[in-house]
Amino acid sequence: MELVRILLSRSKPYTSYVIAVLLLQALSTAATLYLPSLNAKIIDKGVAQVDIDYIWRTGGIMLVVAFVQVLAAIAAIWFGSRTAMGLGRDLRSEVFRRVTRYSAEDMSNFGTATLITRGTNDVQQIQMVYMMILNFMVTAPIMSIGGIIMAIREDAGMSWLVAVSVIVLLAAISVIIVRLMPLFRAWQGKLDVMNGTLREQIAGIRVVRAFTREEHESERFRTANRDLTNLSLKVGQLFVLMFPIITVILNVATGAVLWFGGHRVDDGLVEVGSLTAFLQYLLQILAAVMMGTFMAMMLPRAVICARRITDVLEHDPSIVEPATPLTPERSEGVVEFDNVTFQYAGAEAPVLHDVSFTATPGTTTALIGATGSGKTTALSLIPRLYLPTKGRVLLDGTDIADMARGDVVKRVGLVPQKPYLFSGSVASNLRLGAPEASDEELWAALRVAQADFVEDLDMHISQGGTNVSGGQRQRLSIARMLVARPLVYLFDDSFSALDVLTDAAVRDAMREYTAEATTIIVAQRVSSIVDADQILVMDAGRVVARGTHEELLESSETYREIVESQKTSEVA
Repeated sequence: MELVRILLSRSKPYTSYVIAVLLLQALSTAATLYLPSLNAKIIDKGVAQVDIDYIWRTGGIMLVVAFVQVLAAIAAIWFGSRTAMGLGRDLRSEVFRRVTRYSAEDMSNFGTATLITRGTNDVQQIQMVYMMILNFMVTAPIMSIGGIIMAIREDAGMSWLVAVSVIVLLAAISVIIVRLMPLFRAWQGKLDVMNGTLREQIAGIRVVRAFTREEHESERFRTANRDLTNLSLKVGQLFVLMFPIITVILNVATGAVLWFGGHRVDDGLVEVGSLTAFLQYLLQILAAVMMGTFMAMMLPRAVICARRITDVLEHDPSIVEPATPLTPERSEGVVEFDNVTFQYAGAEAPVLHDVSFTATPGTTTALIGATGSGKTTALSLIPRLYLPTKGRVLLDGTDIADMARGDVVKRVGLVPQKPYLFSGSVASNLRLGAPEASDEELWAALRVAQADFVEDLDMHISQGGTNVSGGQRQRLSIARMLVARPLVYLFDDSFSALDVLTDAAVRDAMREYTAEATTIIVAQRVSSIVDADQILVMDAGRVVARGTHEELLESSETYREIVESQKTSEVA
């Protein structure tokens, strides 16, 4: 079972704590079992014979036993809590570490919403159950078995009451557990749906407002929330039934013991102290059974959560580090596509077909074409966000699939189509690629990126860069890559939010800054790439033409159509 495997595999660092918890729980339970017997002796011997010395002596022993029981219970809970919290911490770290190794394809297969739920709520459920297991795994069996033995010692004639009470309690709780298991499985799925809906609506709030779809989206969330609420109510209704059932069984068992025990006392078959001890042992047995069943009620949900976490931990990333990574013999930044074909998982047809080109240091290569022609996909293959289905992408003569991820990142820098900034300051964002960069280097990169709106490197940036405009986000993202100083600069339509003058100023400033590097640009505006050393015209995933701006105007009908369409739009 996944839950057992996860708990066993992840508990090894806490073996000493687990042993301490088990020993302390055993000591505490043994002390608890011993107290009713001492109490019975006081009633039967001390009180009956008015032996004050015996009462004080036995009472003192009871106080010492109770004190040991309390200390052992507190220490067991402390060790158990530390162990459970440590397990939760390690599981969250492992899930996060695993997810960070996923490729873009792996992330899309799982979905962001469910990964967040699995790394937080699911881990918390396992953490809670683990703490309950540590607290009850020893206590419940010892309390129930030891209680049965001690109860029979006190009065074997009423042992049938113990059997009947336990059977009735187990039968009632089992019915509830069986009905809870499918509800817990559905509950986690409903939680994923609600988290996904909420995340989508928050991320797309501008689109929602632009089309005045607030009411529609609110209804979507209300539906997801209502489904989760209704399912939670069903679970709660079953939980609510448990406590009245247990209370009724405990009270009926108590009444039965007093009724039948009273007759046995009257007949002289048992003493009052033994009857009192038997009643206490019966209650302890039922309490132990109740603890065990309560833990069993939590197990179904924890098992579902364990399966979901196991899916994340055991998922093999589509892109893995090579066993023996190769390091290019030279560090120049030469990028070469060798008959590259790429097809997304589950797609009916490839996005790229036999793409071949070479980009060398000191030159600028531009990719242009209609939307959906594969420009961004081709660019994403260079930093190894994806691996080619066929063919090779070479970096300084070495296949990127054979290189270490860290080596690829040091050589290749990417400004994505959707620039993203992290919460913090301008400086913390710019230093993501070069933590050791000085303030002078940061200011130099900001000047090249024309980020004149930055007056202080400590300027606050909110999550996603929502407190700056789209053009400012693009310029900060460009500056972030410039600070890293890679050998290959990749710009995925990274100037789309800039006006023509700012675009030209950024390119003029970058020309000297990146003079010795390889620059590859995905662009929509022809005016942005007229000075490129090599322009690749893409159509339906194929390179249909290549050359300089002047050469393509003469030789490529597709390129001329793009140029003419943009001239027409500018005139209009």
